[in-house]
Amino acid sequence: MRRPYGLEGLPHQVTVYEVGPRDGLQNEAAVVPVEAKAEFVARLAGAGHKVIETTSFVHPKWVPQLADAEELLARVERRPGVRYPVLVPNERGLDRALAMEVDEIAVFASATETFAAKNLNRSLESQFDMFEPVVARAVAAGVRVRAYVSMCFADPWEGPTPIPQVVEVGERLLGLGCYELSLGDTIGVATPGHVTALIEAFGSPDRLAVHFHDTYGQALGNTLTALRAGVTTVDASTGGIGGCPYAESATGNLATEDLVWMLDGLGVETGLDLGKLVETSTWLAGLLGRPSPSRVVQALSKG
Repeated sequence: MRRPYGLEGLPHQVTVYEVGPRDGLQNEAAVVPVEAKAEFVARLAGAGHKVIETTSFVHPKWVPQLADAEELLARVERRPGVRYPVLVPNERGLDRALAMEVDEIAVFASATETFAAKNLNRSLESQFDMFEPVVARAVAAGVRVRAYVSMCFADPWEGPTPIPQVVEVGERLLGLGCYELSLGDTIGVATPGHVTALIEAFGSPDRLAVHFHDTYGQALGNTLTALRAGVTTVDASTGGIGGCPYAESATGNLATEDLVWMLDGLGVETGLDLGKLVETSTWLAGLLGRPSPSRVVQALSKG
């Protein structure tokens, strides 16, 4: 076991919000069998994950990989103490999720006009008309709602996203009743100073999470910066798989193993077993037919 060397200003514990089964797999061209997806979720729970975003109730036409949402949830053994949130794009998706007795959902918003049009077929303003009834109905049913905001730092069509614009979108989502706001660096262009400025602009980090993509190799540095700014929930994908079907420049998510390696070295608790995560990613890489992009998986799987 490595000896931890801590840094000032870090939280004692961090919640890793695992997005591999949903955000990780959604960009895969070849459909992964539902049996393998169920095993993936079970392996993640076995590695110590307490939050596993399992699937999405998006229309199969838009994301064929997740067309088996109902069948997958029926197969997943929901362990006590583990949360299994699902992504819900609209009221029809909420109906499907409620029918499967989920107790936590997430909605996916945009911080920019162009991405709202491309991803949601809505304007920046009219996207809230879609989210408001979803959040209200979910909360009334006792279902917790998380909100993602994409393109928080820049988007490929409009360039850098103004910080006040991100804050306005985020605060409106929290005002609707979302318990947490995940700030997404969808195309992976953020740098630590920008991360600090955005988090500080919200005034308090208490209800914020971060979601970094590693396009320019900045995901770990940005995550460390966010933790020192007070954030305690980090989205990550086992094996570093993932992307965005509506933004070609978006590469893989921050790898869970890379995150855990860093946090273990800092003495920050995650409750995750790095060895089991590496085993899971090695198994997944065999299933997908290519090596894991995670540097930690590459190093440890070679002994």
